[in-house]
Amino acid sequence: MIRITDEIYLDQNEVQLHHIHSSGPGGQNVNKVSTAVQLRFDAATSPSLSQPVFRRLRTIAGRRMTQAGVIILTAKKFRSQERNRIDALTRLVALIRKATIEKNIRQPTRPGLGAKMRRLEGKRKRSNLKKLRNRSDIHD
Repeated sequence: MIRITDEIYLDQNEVQLHHIHSSGPGGQNVNKVSTAVQLRFDAATSPSLSQPVFRRLRTIAGRRMTQAGVIILTAKKFRSQERNRIDALTRLVALIRKATIEKNIRQPTRPGLGAKMRRLEGKRKRSNLKKLRNRSDIHD
């Protein structure tokens, strides 16, 4: 079992890990050992995820999720299979955790009566100040 949150756990069978050849550094093993890991998780049919979590996950995953709802993550940062496997699983857990957080919807508000009065008072003061600068009472 892979623990996501206190309520959400993924079964090991829901996640498929495939080892593929990795580009980049690897020394003598680069052409012999498949160190990169490709993780596949079918989020659309997962019984562990609720519908709202899946919808948020689809948005967060972006191009990493296919049209069928399968998340594909490729981990090739490290030279060993084990570290890349841990990296891929950690990234999947972080994605799902981020999707479990509901975004607060902002309720639009209007300014209160006190704020309106302060704004109008400030406008009146500014207007009076500009009127005092006017020199229209002096005739040439």
